[in-house]
Amino acid sequence: MRYALALAALIATPTYANGLRDSDLQLDLAGMDALLTGKVVTFYDGSKSTYAPGGAYGYTYIDDGPVWRGQYTLRDDSRVCVVFENGSERCDMFVMDGERAVLITDDGTRFPVRNFTVYQR
Repeated sequence: MRYALALAALIATPTYANGLRDSDLQLDLAGMDALLTGKVVTFYDGSKSTYAPGGAYGYTYIDDGPVWRGQYTLRDDSRVCVVFENGSERCDMFVMDGERAVLITDDGTRFPVRNFTVYQR
């Protein structure tokens, strides 16, 4: 069930009106690049998004679990968009809320980032 919910959350179109707060700082392309490129983003639920140099993307809900792979593109409006190998697409928004990075999905759900680590192949 977890996997089905995680996969369902990966297939959507962006509308961020419900998720943005007055305290959120949206990032430009340079800010998105510095935040994500070459990083593994770990969320508080244990899931991880990998933004490898060159645009390769991977998402896993648990370590050693299935990986949803695709190609990501950073945008100058605080968005990162992924085209998955199965042809589905989604865009999410990363913002800074004070010192904390937060991912906002298309339905306005907020996922604070637990930590960033350097991507290692």
